[in-house]
Amino acid sequence: MTSGQPRTGNTPPTPTGADTESRPATTAAPGTPTQPARPSDPARTSDNAATETTAGSPPDVGAGSGAAPSGDPEAAPATSGPASDTARRGDTKAATKQDAAQGGSTTSASTAKDSTTTKDTGATKDSTSTKDSTAAKDSGATKDTGATKGGDAGKGAKGDDADGPDKADGEAKPVGPERWEAFASAPEPRPSIFTRAGRAVGRFLIHEWTLATLAATALAVLMTWPTLRYPRYTLPQDYWDPSLQAWQMAWSGHILLADPARLWQSNTFFPELWSFAFSDTLLGYAPAGMLGSGPEDAILRYNIMFVLAHALATLGAYALARQLGAGRIGAAVAGVSYTYAPWLLAQAGHLHVLSNGGIPLALAMLARGHGWSLRHGYRPERRHDGWVYAGWLVAAWQLSLGFGIGLPFAYFLAGTVLVAAVLFFARRLRTRQAVPFGRRLFTADLLGGVLFAGIGLLMAFPFYKVTELHPYAERTIADISIFSPPASGFVTAPAESRIWGGLHEGARAALPWHPEMTLLPGFVLYALAAGGLFFSVWRLRQRLLLLVGVLVTMAFAMGTRFFDGTFTYVPLFEHLPGWSGLRTPGRLMLWTTLLLALLAAGAVTALTDRVRELTAQRIPSWPGPWLRMATLLPLLLVTVEGLNTTPHPVVPTQPAAMRSAEGPMLVLPSNQSLDQHVMLWSTSGFPDVVNGGSGFTPRQLDDVRRVSQSFPDQTSVDYLRTLGVRTVVLLRDQVAGTPWEITIDAPVESLGISRQEVGDAVVYRL
Repeated sequence: MTSGQPRTGNTPPTPTGADTESRPATTAAPGTPTQPARPSDPARTSDNAATETTAGSPPDVGAGSGAAPSGDPEAAPATSGPASDTARRGDTKAATKQDAAQGGSTTSASTAKDSTTTKDTGATKDSTSTKDSTAAKDSGATKDTGATKGGDAGKGAKGDDADGPDKADGEAKPVGPERWEAFASAPEPRPSIFTRAGRAVGRFLIHEWTLATLAATALAVLMTWPTLRYPRYTLPQDYWDPSLQAWQMAWSGHILLADPARLWQSNTFFPELWSFAFSDTLLGYAPAGMLGSGPEDAILRYNIMFVLAHALATLGAYALARQLGAGRIGAAVAGVSYTYAPWLLAQAGHLHVLSNGGIPLALAMLARGHGWSLRHGYRPERRHDGWVYAGWLVAAWQLSLGFGIGLPFAYFLAGTVLVAAVLFFARRLRTRQAVPFGRRLFTADLLGGVLFAGIGLLMAFPFYKVTELHPYAERTIADISIFSPPASGFVTAPAESRIWGGLHEGARAALPWHPEMTLLPGFVLYALAAGGLFFSVWRLRQRLLLLVGVLVTMAFAMGTRFFDGTFTYVPLFEHLPGWSGLRTPGRLMLWTTLLLALLAAGAVTALTDRVRELTAQRIPSWPGPWLRMATLLPLLLVTVEGLNTTPHPVVPTQPAAMRSAEGPMLVLPSNQSLDQHVMLWSTSGFPDVVNGGSGFTPRQLDDVRRVSQSFPDQTSVDYLRTLGVRTVVLLRDQVAGTPWEITIDAPVESLGISRQEVGDAVVYRL
């Protein structure tokens, strides 16, 4: 709309004065003579003077007014650009340029749809060129962006330029953006492969999961100190069960390299079959057992895995809390409280109990693969079958460490799959819509579940063979009652707790078997979980479900102490396959601790979110840093409550006689505790030994111990020969108070055996 037309409605009035001069000029209609320039528009006058045409002819496309239509929001008056620059250089080249353009056919600027613009100095736009004006192209002065409607005119001008006797346009210097390239910043050089690799490593090192892994490992070293102070000579808690488990890792690694078919026929408990299945095997640590040989390497390996088991538990619980929706600090509280709960200090000698990090880690991976979060619900767009495969692999690895912890985990996974399937189909029937799941995810679950079940069956078969050969090895309800803790155990700490150990000495004395009945998960954890019931990022329904889980798992952990276990532990014991092999109900406290940790993570996350909001509202943000530091207090408290006074005794040195004696051999004296040392010493070459220690004692080993009380005599020698024993090693430093204290120096020539002193032992060859 031109300024001379009347305005109606809400149209603003016609601008005047300076406002009028600042408005862009309208494009002239075809056949309309060029309007004379106003004195107040020197730039326009300069352009018109440089592009003046013959009277009565339309202005040239590249020399018109150049004003865009007033409806174009990006239009601007042509005050500078290539045309005005040409005018400053002189009229000769401009005139030559116009003559060349006119020499073709009549090229009309009025037929152009939009006048073209070019950036010159960054302040104005040039409108003196068109896309089809070949003269403008030859001069290189402008960069055409417009489109000409008059195709014939454009072609005539182009053809004339092709003949082009006048080279004036070709001689014109470019005045477009190229003239300012010297002032542009230099292009950034392409980084070398080493630079890119360094940046990738830097991003990896500062990633959340890298930092979480390093922090969990560092914390494990500190919290288990001095485990790694003398890692080749000491063992945490005691040197009985840890010696057994050090032998288990060494044996599995050795035999899988030497003769995998003999895996379950170990070198101990000779000549028993399936002897490797007499207790939880820690088979998942077999790759570590392939490194090193001998007792010292076995002790070193055990101590390293002991520390790493704590680190993995912390990382696994952290990952699970993060996946469910907790913040970083809340997840850290969950990880630390789950790993360093005071009750676990009494289990420091049971690596198969401490090796529980695969449980929360597998759950975190499976939840991530299915796109599920406790805080955000089911998000189909976050599904990823790779995480599902990884979750099932970790779950299978956890199961391979032993059924003491793995069997409840297996039944939990089976129950979770069943409940998820029921809810899936129930929602589909209710809403008449299928919940997004996907074929790839179904395939991953199917294959992963088959792998998990296959590992479980392969692991279970040797244990069933053991129960067939040794029916007396099965547990009874009476056995479960011995290890069932009372309710007071949930508030009683073990002696290894630095904070509560001394204070709870009287409470421990009232417990029948306190190593398995001191089940305090931490008073700080109790408080944080209680707070999480009222103030949390989890929804109310979720908090109530977590609370129900805590109470139910506590009831199961009490075994027969909760209404005689009639509605809790006894049905599981009688009907679930394999459950009768679990003799310590109190270890189910692991699940109670995990649920309490998730409740605490919800509370701490809500606290940190609130602190962040308060900090953002303060101007200035003070005391924001102090408030943020206050959110670390729960993490500090659960860490302090997990401090321990776990002893680290020195492991008895391997007798020199065992390094040279031939198997099968019997080491005397023989009992449950000393035989575990013998198992560790046998890692030098793994000779067959009659000795062995496990969750139960085979009757044949009982017979050997009974008959050999009179060794050396004819009866014991004949009996050992029938078993295939070729060597007997009698340890002098262990015979005090035993029958061998008198007979160790007796002559043996009449028995047809030889006797030799080797160090602190006497070696008899049968």
